[in-house]
Amino acid sequence: MLPSELIKQVRKIEIRTNRIVDELIGGAYHSMFKGRGIEFDEVREYTPEDDARDIDWNVTARMGMPYIKKFVEERELTVMLVVDVSASGAFGSGDKSKRQNAIEIASLLAFSAIRNNDRVGLLMFSDSTELYLPPRSGRSHVLRLIRELVAFKPGRNGTDINAALKETLQVLNKRSVVFLISDLIAKDDIEKSMRIVNRRHDLVAIRILDPLEVRWRPLAGVVLEDAESGGIVSLSKAGQKRFSEKSVAFHDAMKKSCDRARVDLVDIRCGDDYVKSLMKFFGKRRKRRTA
Repeated sequence: MLPSELIKQVRKIEIRTNRIVDELIGGAYHSMFKGRGIEFDEVREYTPEDDARDIDWNVTARMGMPYIKKFVEERELTVMLVVDVSASGAFGSGDKSKRQNAIEIASLLAFSAIRNNDRVGLLMFSDSTELYLPPRSGRSHVLRLIRELVAFKPGRNGTDINAALKETLQVLNKRSVVFLISDLIAKDDIEKSMRIVNRRHDLVAIRILDPLEVRWRPLAGVVLEDAESGGIVSLSKAGQKRFSEKSVAFHDAMKKSCDRARVDLVDIRCGDDYVKSLMKFFGKRRKRRTA
């Protein structure tokens, strides 16, 4: 992609994404993720206006008069976008491929994060880590992140979500919100890895699938190619039906794996309004936090 074309595409994503953040996502994101922890602020003398429950009895005993220890909400949250760039993301039966949807969703989350004064990082993976950008704040950092997403050409075709989650644990040294953006089509079981990451961080899986990957409409003379392995198979109508049934069973099993790992799963279909899906998810999380 030529530099001028890249700049134009990034700018287009920025304009559209900022509008969505302003109109819809910003407040929902803030209400869901604000105050995810507390940090120490100060120790000072107790006054009658203070809550007696805040008294620090150890300091009080040493000083011979009441002192309180004050805490405040964490001012800065770390958001890590873990984005699948394997070959299967190039598939799309409609106007946009899975990867194009992933880029837009990652951009939307990144701009929501900096609007909330949070830091955001990026880890792109195939069957190995393709690129890692450490979490930082600010518009210029997010624009670089989007440029990498738009222009990046992965060096490998396969998918290894377990390795990506392991790498995520290694690069994050404080509790963070981790968005795993992928079709979650993996040969290996990823439930254990998701559970481990979710124990240390707040893991949210955003599963992007093409409608044909969820439920297949039988056609005559279909030939399928595995984008990652290059394998080709010709399917009769009966074969297509079995393929569709297995696909549905696989995606249902992945949903159950997320449930067991206590990982929130946001399902997004190519061609659908992903903003509505994200808003619905934010609403559920907000209700859960206030319940």
